[in-house]
Amino acid sequence: MYTPNPNQSPTANRGWQRVFQRGKLTLGIMFPIEVFERDQPTMLNQVALAQFAEKAGFASLGFRDVPLRDPNFGDVGQVFDPWAYLGYMAAQTTEIALLTASIILPLRHPIHIAKAAASIDQLSNGRLLLGIATGDRVVEFPAFNVDFESRGAMFREEVKLLKIYWSEFFPQVSSGFGHLQGADVIPKPLASHVPLLVTGHSQQDLGWIARNADGWMSYPRSIEAQAQIVQRWRDSVEAELPGQYKPFTQSYFIDLADNPNEAPTPIHLGHRLGRNALLVHLRASKRIGVDHLIFNVKYGKRASGEVLQELAEYVLPEFI
Repeated sequence: MYTPNPNQSPTANRGWQRVFQRGKLTLGIMFPIEVFERDQPTMLNQVALAQFAEKAGFASLGFRDVPLRDPNFGDVGQVFDPWAYLGYMAAQTTEIALLTASIILPLRHPIHIAKAAASIDQLSNGRLLLGIATGDRVVEFPAFNVDFESRGAMFREEVKLLKIYWSEFFPQVSSGFGHLQGADVIPKPLASHVPLLVTGHSQQDLGWIARNADGWMSYPRSIEAQAQIVQRWRDSVEAELPGQYKPFTQSYFIDLADNPNEAPTPIHLGHRLGRNALLVHLRASKRIGVDHLIFNVKYGKRASGEVLQELAEYVLPEFI
């Protein structure tokens, strides 16, 4: 194992350094890297596509946490358990960051999360960026015997506990999740904690997120609307922690057209567009302060490998 350094900031980790550079926009790709209808992907050829993305210069691979199939929701993420798939992909790659979008804290015990995340952090040599959320799939909560309305308070408590389990040795902890005494949570992560990115508001105000997270992850909007959201985030960080840099990340669904000059038309949480319009959109996103943007190709018409190839050749070079 790598030797933990509880005095080191998680922003020194390799994954953080690959994804976040102040004043620069980097690009990621979400699993499944696949175009598919309905809710279940095939999950075929994902290793080859992930390795191509890494070699091409994508900054991150995105992993989802969807415990149950809800036919009404229309999306099961990458199907496989996120921790198992993170470990699998960590062994298939060497440099690209591994970003969860996002682990649902209230559905998991904080000791399990702390151990799993620190394990991936160690096994990947500091490439994990832990996106976290409260969850919004109502059907999942009774299956785990968790009160949906309590998820915000549970989220706050779990973030606090995760940082204790990661940074302290043999802590004495009493919480709603149990009592720990005379034992330790291992392994420890490489730094004081695994980098945390809160997704959406997760039932919290921006001030709390600014104080407790290392960055904020949100959803696609028009450039004009997103500019206001990014500014609100920057203002919150400055008010809570003057002078600190805490990045802004967003997802973005694309249906990349064959015609490089095709104008953008809206799709769910993104656009169908040609690569030239995509470049315009990405440059505008960079201008308003988006630090990292994660593509999702689910709603596309072309094969995902073909889309990655075009992005690698014509789009990525400007954002590496």
